Amino acid sequence: MNAPWSPSRTGTMREPFTAFVCDDMTADSLRPVAVELGWAPDKINKGGLRNAVQTLSVSASPQILFVDLSESGDPLNDINALAEVCEPGTVVIAAGQVNDVRLFRDLVASGIQDYLLKPFSPDQLRDAFANAQAVFNAPRHADASVERPHMMAAVIGARGGAGASTIATSVAWMMGDRAGRSTALLDLDVHFGTGALALDLEPGRGLTDAIENPSRIDGLFIERAMVKANDKLAILSAEAPINQPMLTDGAAFYQLQEEMRSAFETTVIDLPRAMLVQHPHLMQDVQTTVLVTELTLASARDVIRILSWLKSNAPQTSVLVVANRVTSTGPSEISRKDFESSIERKVDFIVAFDPKVATQAAKLGKTVAEAGKGTKVGAALGEIVDRLAAVGDEAAAKSADGDAKPAKPSLLGKLGGLKSMLPKKSKAKAD
Repeated sequence: MNAPWSPSRTGTMREPFTAFVCDDMTADSLRPVAVELGWAPDKINKGGLRNAVQTLSVSASPQILFVDLSESGDPLNDINALAEVCEPGTVVIAAGQVNDVRLFRDLVASGIQDYLLKPFSPDQLRDAFANAQAVFNAPRHADASVERPHMMAAVIGARGGAGASTIATSVAWMMGDRAGRSTALLDLDVHFGTGALALDLEPGRGLTDAIENPSRIDGLFIERAMVKANDKLAILSAEAPINQPMLTDGAAFYQLQEEMRSAFETTVIDLPRAMLVQHPHLMQDVQTTVLVTELTLASARDVIRILSWLKSNAPQTSVLVVANRVTSTGPSEISRKDFESSIERKVDFIVAFDPKVATQAAKLGKTVAEAGKGTKVGAALGEIVDRLAAVGDEAAAKSADGDAKPAKPSLLGKLGGLKSMLPKKSKAKAD
């Protein structure tokens, strides 16, 4: 239930809408709104949840299902019965007379998309149905990962101010524009992240909601919480109040990674270096780490330390060292040769310092990669993206040969319906 669905996945077309209500007043409220949306008013049936279970046990589920819980004595348990007969891909909107925020949260966490308190207005119904229809406009189908395995990259700054966030937003944007991969940008600097700002977007509350309620994270949450920058790029970022500590054991971040893996072809994580210490498990499935540094003594020291940490704690990740903001007009604090000697490896890419491109990007609300097309900065960023895309292509080739490990299914991908979702959620909480 509530997973994005396409008619091509089944042999027959589903009805766009069906409702099961308990009283004439609710039916009368639904009919004009259903007609506005082009739905047949005769699809509004009497009988509430009980009739819904009986009917759907012998017929196909609709795309959008409206169920009235007014006559249900135990809504959460009764929803299990609905899950047994409701096919995956149905978006469920519930209505009832119980005004209890805990019930609302439990129903939403269980897979119901929305819960409306009776009596409701026509505008409330229109908004609920609009949100339900938006679920079907997924960035990509969840089964597309079978054809193109997921690639996850983390961008880490060796020191604050090295420009890791600038590189992360540019890489994420170019993954869609240049490599043609649907991409999620996860900005984990909860209080001071600049991912949304760089793309001239409002960050929304998605990331803070995920931290506060990890049990709500599923495919539907990703659809509703992520902010789309364009057809290929969506971002999850935050500007949490600085007087509000966001205490978390990191489970929410890991669950977000899991769901993004099923919804996108690429995930780019803007990962503050402090999180390596706090939440090392976030690097578990990262295939490539872009370590952004400046050519300074302090940066050399911290690159050495981070490289050592990655070797011990994330041996599966390949590391690209990117020297950022490198000037050609004057001497740097450390020469490239001395820097490479200190860290005992080569610098993979050099990104030049170009204040004109940076200023233009800030003024236009674009990434440096987009504003710097045709410049040396843009060319260097393009080379980084090509290297990252090659990692994804290699994974695809291995998958085709049967040599690669199968990608971990997402929580929603593992579950056919709402009933099986409930124990999984409970287990996540227990962990």
